[in-house]
Amino acid sequence: MSEHDNTTHFGFKTVAENEKARKVGEVFHSVASKYDLMNDVMSAGMHRGWKRFTVEVSGVKAGDRVLDIAGGSGDLSRLFAKKVGASGQVILTDINASMLAVGRDRLIDDGAAVPAMQCDAEKLPFPDQHFDCVIVAFGLRNMTHKDKALAEMQRVLKVGGRLLVLEFSQVWKPLAPLYDLYSFKLLPLMGKLLAKDAESYQYLAESIRMHPDQETLKQMMLDAGLHKVDYYNLSAGVVALHKGWKV
Repeated sequence: MSEHDNTTHFGFKTVAENEKARKVGEVFHSVASKYDLMNDVMSAGMHRGWKRFTVEVSGVKAGDRVLDIAGGSGDLSRLFAKKVGASGQVILTDINASMLAVGRDRLIDDGAAVPAMQCDAEKLPFPDQHFDCVIVAFGLRNMTHKDKALAEMQRVLKVGGRLLVLEFSQVWKPLAPLYDLYSFKLLPLMGKLLAKDAESYQYLAESIRMHPDQETLKQMMLDAGLHKVDYYNLSAGVVALHKGWKV
């Protein structure tokens, strides 16, 4: 089978695997400058609480090494940098140059000494057993081969290290009709009004529906070699935080 014969999903569409990364890249190049504004509007500011909860649950302490994958505008890198202090290290990565530039500039403006690297989560340029904590927030669902990315995250973790996956998930069923109305009607409208880009926010809504649910992602993390995997449902399952250990 040739590379072009392998297909995957881009939102609700089926595309060639080698096309997905480019299409996702176009979405995030388009929304990068308005990403933080849209996050605040879309979640009514709740994304900040989800991220603070993630840092508290991480168990990260002074001196630790943290890898922030698909770190976007740097929110989690900034919070983790405060946790690890001067004796620790946080590295911000993203595959998308536009998003990475936004995050890097914000961290520089805040005086945070966080290196920023453009890299692919499916081929991380770091040695085995290098980090105490790896975090991917709202990025896993955009990856073409989630199993490869999770295996890479497990590889670079130290024994005793933690992988945290913060991602949109399956909402509590009684709320699903209301959530669908919000996602497919209001979200693209907000994208059109605030970011001048309804199509990208239509993709984001679709990509959430195509992402594995809580139990499926838990099993994927176990299959990648992580242990004691569990998850927290946040905001009635709109978001879930999965945590797994390397032993």
